[in-house]
Amino acid sequence: MGCRLRIALTGGIGSGKSEVARRFAELGAPIIDTDIIARKLVEPGAPALEEIVALFGADILDPGGHLDRAALRKRIFADSGKREQLEAILHPRIRESAVAQADQLDARYCLLVIPLLLETGGDYPVDRVLVVDTPPELQYQRVAVRDGLSDHEIAAILATQVERQQRLAAADDVIVNEGSLGALQSQVNDLHLLYLALAGPGEKKDDPPS
Repeated sequence: MGCRLRIALTGGIGSGKSEVARRFAELGAPIIDTDIIARKLVEPGAPALEEIVALFGADILDPGGHLDRAALRKRIFADSGKREQLEAILHPRIRESAVAQADQLDARYCLLVIPLLLETGGDYPVDRVLVVDTPPELQYQRVAVRDGLSDHEIAAILATQVERQQRLAAADDVIVNEGSLGALQSQVNDLHLLYLALAGPGEKKDDPPS
């Protein structure tokens, strides 16, 4: 029981991690997304949210009692110490949940989408690291369109992430996401076949098809 081959999918903001994960999912690969786990951890009434409010104050909540992500983002990028305290609250819980989900799967390979894999120590029990790589100019364009952030805000986020070369140095596999969707799909297809081969033969429940 458990995912046989565990792939950590990571990359900088705006690199296209979600699109890559979606395409692996279409091929049948189970996806464990730590951003989804993080959102569940800060739902109203959750212990993690209570700790965050105790750290930052109730003004990071919206009128409905939900976490105001924009307000929190401004606070942590203005204070690296607060960002580290926030990470200390969330990341151990995120890791525990992600590993538990992988342990419960019955598949030849699965992907754990971990945007901050390297920034948080990279101590997940994975077999390979897949980096989605994108030139910085494309990151700025995509994030500006997607999130409506200014160049200054995007630069502040990028400053908290590891350097592009450091991320690439940690990669076992790289998807270069700077061209067409067809080129992206081709790379995903090739890695899908590689991961099936590395995982070894065998029919298991929820296997990604070959």
